[in-house]
Amino acid sequence: MNNQLTKRPQSYRPITITEGLKTSARCRPDKLALTEEKRKLTHIKLIDRINRVSNLGIGLGLKLGDHVALMCPNCIEFIEITCGLSEIGVAPAMINAKSTPSETTYICNDSKAKVLFVHQDYKDIALSCKFETIEKIIIIKPFDDKSQYETLLNNSSSSTPEILIEEWDVFSIPYTSGTTGKPKGVLLSHRSRVNHMLFTMAANYGCYTPAARPLATSPFHNGAGFINALAGPFFGGTTHILSKYEPELMLRALESNSITSMFMVPTHFHSLFNLNKKIINTYNKKSLKVIHSNAAPLPQATKEKIVDFFGEGILFESYGSTESGGCTFLRPEDQLRKISCVGQPGPGVWLEIRNQENNILGPGEVGEVWVKNSWLFNGYWKKPEETKESLVDGWCTVGDLGKLDNEGYLYLVDRKKNVIISGGQNIFPREIEEVLHRHNAVSEVAVVGKKDDYWGEAVTAFIVLRPDKTTTPEELKDECAKELARYKLPKEFLFVDKIPKNSTGKILHRELRDKLNSYKEFKS
Repeated sequence: MNNQLTKRPQSYRPITITEGLKTSARCRPDKLALTEEKRKLTHIKLIDRINRVSNLGIGLGLKLGDHVALMCPNCIEFIEITCGLSEIGVAPAMINAKSTPSETTYICNDSKAKVLFVHQDYKDIALSCKFETIEKIIIIKPFDDKSQYETLLNNSSSSTPEILIEEWDVFSIPYTSGTTGKPKGVLLSHRSRVNHMLFTMAANYGCYTPAARPLATSPFHNGAGFINALAGPFFGGTTHILSKYEPELMLRALESNSITSMFMVPTHFHSLFNLNKKIINTYNKKSLKVIHSNAAPLPQATKEKIVDFFGEGILFESYGSTESGGCTFLRPEDQLRKISCVGQPGPGVWLEIRNQENNILGPGEVGEVWVKNSWLFNGYWKKPEETKESLVDGWCTVGDLGKLDNEGYLYLVDRKKNVIISGGQNIFPREIEEVLHRHNAVSEVAVVGKKDDYWGEAVTAFIVLRPDKTTTPEELKDECAKELARYKLPKEFLFVDKIPKNSTGKILHRELRDKLNSYKEFKS
């Protein structure tokens, strides 16, 4: 690090995630911090368990700068393990609980993790892997006081470890989705996570106070899913955890826990609105003050359904990435005014649109989105070249293309790697996807380029239909022709049961392109 960072004034105290949690415990020791099904954990008990995890890590021989791996669905243990180990300078590589043995092996080996904490349901996967650095596997079994993990915790001290943690030390290592290749470990510091909560969540949504009751629906192994869950206890409130997302389960939890906010991704909304209206209209949602959508573009047609169902004044959409955190925010009053928009830069965010020569572009011009803020990632683990491409002079890009309007609102056009070049024309899949989403028979859609001897790439649309709805390629093409130039019209429509996505709901366009020549793989 820069030597200037080590010249601290006497008043200096590093900002860490657990500092916020400990403040909540001092002020509201007996208030609930986390709930999960029938489990309840107070703020003071959360700190007790975090300290026990810290001392467990010390007992395992872990030291500052070491890594572990964590593979389990959303649960209380996920939060206390991550926070407890971060207090001794040990960061967990976060693994999607749905990962295959090869994916699990890759992340554990790549991160050089020394210990693997794994949920009981995925123990067999862990035991089948060929690890290079894992020295110990610890089994997590929620609701079982006699499990290996609970036994280790009970035998561990609850005292606070006397280890100085700097704010730029790594807090966690979520792995990118791998939409364009092998997943990369994203190094997120304490400073990044705390500033993300203060500058993006507290400053923009206005609902994170001691009265907050967030619903944690998105996977914790992702940066956004985890930080939204942690925000409840960090600000003195109570987070209710869902181990998995199911639309009816979400609606039930929303009502029974008087939820004030929830973070969701577009896939969640698609499955919600596929439910029968008689079912979804039976639940009380009056306590809800904020819905935050992120991780993938929210189609305008879906936005309109959200506003119609949940009411006006509560939907926020943000744009960002694991690397940059939240950057732009579209507030409720702009949802139906700014079509297909992701908002303006939030407090402390600089944003520029640049061309390939790195020149700043003006309103309406499409280029690469570059951002700068005080919660950017430290870099990619063991990938200096990729870090140099993404982090330049304090600015960050992840390859998204966008444009600004005259008011400084950002419109995402697409990922740079997803652009289709057909007949010499640049075509942005998202523009076509937006049009197809508005058709009442379409539940989900993904548009990619298929190799073609004549066109170079032929625009191809994958379509998932809504239950009990039908349509034809001719009808969909006619719908597109009403709004799109002829060269943008899909040459082919493929009706499929599902579209491959990562755990945050981002469509895996690369996977679709790779498999286009074996379309049978998508048939049921």
